[in-house]
Amino acid sequence: MRILILALATGIWIVQLLPALPAQESVGAATLAGTVVLLLAAVLRARAGGVPRAALLALAGLCLGLAWAGLRAQERLADALPEGNEGRDLRIVGVIAGLPQEFERGLRFEFEVEAAEARVPERLSLAWYRGWREEQWHALRGVHAGSRWALTVRLKRPHGNANPHGFDYEAWLFERNLRATGYVRTRPDNRRIETFVARPGLAIERMREVVRERFRQALPEAEYAGVLIALALGDQRAIDPDLWQVFRRTGTTHLMSISGLHVTMLGALVYVLVGFVWRRVPCLALAVPAQQAAAVGGWLGAAAYALLSGFGVPAQRTLYMLSVVAAALLMRRSLAASRVLALALALVLLIDPWAVTSAGFWLSFGAVSALFFIGAGRIAPRHWLAQWGAAQWAVTVGLLPALLALFGQFSLISPLANALAIPIVSFIVAPLALAAAVLPFDVLLLVDHAVLSALMAALEWMAGLPIAMWQQAAPPPWAVALGLAGCAVLLLPRGVPARATGIVLLLPLATVSPPRPAEGEAAVTVLDVGHGLAVHVQTRSHDLVYDTGPAYSRDANSGNRVIVPYLDAIGVRRLGALIISHRDNDHSGGAAAVLESIPADWFLSSLPADDPLRAATPRNFVCTAGSRWNWNGVAFEVLHPAAEDYGRPRPRTNAMSCVLRIEAAGASVLLSADIEARSETELLARGAQRLRADVLVAPHHGSRSSSTAQFLDAVGARTVVIPLGYRNRFHHPHPEVLRRYLDRAERVLRTDRDGAVTLRLGAAGMRIETARGKHRRYWHGS
Repeated sequence: MRILILALATGIWIVQLLPALPAQESVGAATLAGTVVLLLAAVLRARAGGVPRAALLALAGLCLGLAWAGLRAQERLADALPEGNEGRDLRIVGVIAGLPQEFERGLRFEFEVEAAEARVPERLSLAWYRGWREEQWHALRGVHAGSRWALTVRLKRPHGNANPHGFDYEAWLFERNLRATGYVRTRPDNRRIETFVARPGLAIERMREVVRERFRQALPEAEYAGVLIALALGDQRAIDPDLWQVFRRTGTTHLMSISGLHVTMLGALVYVLVGFVWRRVPCLALAVPAQQAAAVGGWLGAAAYALLSGFGVPAQRTLYMLSVVAAALLMRRSLAASRVLALALALVLLIDPWAVTSAGFWLSFGAVSALFFIGAGRIAPRHWLAQWGAAQWAVTVGLLPALLALFGQFSLISPLANALAIPIVSFIVAPLALAAAVLPFDVLLLVDHAVLSALMAALEWMAGLPIAMWQQAAPPPWAVALGLAGCAVLLLPRGVPARATGIVLLLPLATVSPPRPAEGEAAVTVLDVGHGLAVHVQTRSHDLVYDTGPAYSRDANSGNRVIVPYLDAIGVRRLGALIISHRDNDHSGGAAAVLESIPADWFLSSLPADDPLRAATPRNFVCTAGSRWNWNGVAFEVLHPAAEDYGRPRPRTNAMSCVLRIEAAGASVLLSADIEARSETELLARGAQRLRADVLVAPHHGSRSSSTAQFLDAVGARTVVIPLGYRNRFHHPHPEVLRRYLDRAERVLRTDRDGAVTLRLGAAGMRIETARGKHRRYWHGS
């Protein structure tokens, strides 16, 4: 069975790596082949030897996994928003299907469509903005989980930024069956039809919302109220963003939201309590064995907690695993730990084939697998402290390759932090938060917050230690595979020969650095930051960032969402220079976040002298035409603005854009920021020959006010890269400008369609890669 399930999981995983789904005929053939081979394995069970039967089971599982994942994906892709319905006002009726989430400008919520005037998906992710007038806020006060509304909305197909090593927002939406996103239009006919729709799932969501509001009222100014809400209700967005950094540096992220540990602990607590009571009531013990009653009670307790927490993916995985254990106890069967894990794996992937796209899937099953591995066939340590230490060692070592592959970091103080935090959170903080959710005693929250505050003081101190976190570039797949083998060797029992070779197998994880350009060569990456611009330039030993994209909100910007994770993943720890072309938000919004995480040797911009960004770096310079420097044989030259431009009274910010030309290995790239026609004319007057470039990063996102025919002719670019947001409100690029590009260039790339664009300028010529081309999955653009 275990071989069959592992092969099934492999088949499901393979489908999630495909750039396009196989045809229905192929899915049908895989179903037929898997069924026939499985029947053959069953028929030959008594005759065939172990190896042939195992091969048949593996083949059957692989075919059935491919077929199941393909079938489910085809069904989900069919529930798509037609392109013709994007950006239109559409009238829909439905219910708010989850907890509404507040953000700076309004509310976000999941909406389950019951009726619509045009074809729309069944589930949507909607935003409802407050607007500027107070009367517009009134409707938002009636937005509650389970209420039915008639709304006018504008929708678009799922779309997220596509960058190397970046978060796949489209995969996140696809797994949650949110097949379109959009916003509610401000209209007088938006109205609530029904206060509450009586359905079991909606009743749970409304109860969660009521409990969340009670927590907020009981702890209005409490620093860690969001953590208690997350522990009781699974609402991780309630946690202050700054606290996540503390949890990451101490390796306690899994403790501060609903995880398998919490669900398991509660189930175990209820199991012990029910068993204790049952054995002391003779009539109950005679009717049903105490172990079976305790199994049912423990499962019900775990299920209730999982539902109250929003039934997130970690809670689902744990509940399925506990279901297998409870079923074995009810049937009085003894199951090997590996079989329990395999059955839970099968349940998870049959219900949610897209679970393999989430980091939590690999971390949770990896942790449990490590614990089972060290417990299989070994004599357990006598003292509970020794058992605890062995478990901490197994999880820390076992998850090391996954943490480095997924996040490029792990906490060096995690064992110490978890030794302190796990018992406090598991036995005090989480149970008290859950008790406060079901009992009307606010004093429980006050006590719980006091305990959590003491714990957080210790964790914040640990997080501040310089040695708290190991950070590195994302390791290559072969190093991850060797690292997994090394972990298995290290976790073997003491006395096994050559256990130390496990350390040798782990070394490539931390020692192999990503390749960099050779002397005289460069890599230029135009990142996908939506409507804005951010470019990374890398030479053999230097890194430069040109513009940093927009700030989306107070806590979210292109710097912390896109640029810093990208630089971390490729091993950049320090910038040679940061250039901000001009002060517009879509070019400078992420600069502060970048400098906060990654220092720069010097800063170049056209920003005013009193701009705070200029004070963030000791060496800052004014961007002036004629500035030149050379890194590792790669030439950089500033072409605009001229020194006299700074003397103009109140110049337009776009006119002050810092234009940079880069030349390496006989190829050149022109970064033109937001210059418009007037600036282009000035550049032509200063010397058209200096504008010549093989690649042009389009001026002003392809707006009508830029990219004159004379300028494009002077540049003569064979490739044009247009940085812009999907369905942006400015409708860039303008059709006339796009036609000019297509008439002159061999290739026109767009970040909204192609994702990040990497230009590799090398001795063998220029090579172009796009994020969506290299890492495409079948759900992208669907």
